[in-house]
Amino acid sequence: MTAAKPTATGIPGYTETVPCEPESARRARLLVSAALNTWGIGELAEAGTLVVSELITNAVNHTRCRVVRVVIRRETAEVVRIGVADKCRATPEPADPDDDSEDGRGLLLVESLSWRWGYDLHRWGKLVWAELRVPASC
Repeated sequence: MTAAKPTATGIPGYTETVPCEPESARRARLLVSAALNTWGIGELAEAGTLVVSELITNAVNHTRCRVVRVVIRRETAEVVRIGVADKCRATPEPADPDDDSEDGRGLLLVESLSWRWGYDLHRWGKLVWAELRVPASC
């Protein structure tokens, strides 16, 4: 595992590479919470930590990657983007779980917590991301 690295120029952000395993969700939540608090928008931490947990869980459950990269960026003064990159090019699709199902609600939760979400395909894999709007009072 590498230490979180702030970006030196351009859009403020942090990235960290973590093992593609369930235990990494904790480290990802800490990174997101720390970044949001550093930027003075800690009130987004609850939504942000839930979003990154779900994105990590999806990578763990649906890819065979050994590591994933967690990315949090302050895109603009009004928008924070949280993402998880992996080397799998399979695209994420929200499930339609039964009422009794215990699985399949992760992307539905991401969708409900974020302003918008999506993914970017690259030749090396994909980045699944969700954007949170910063409250006007910040």
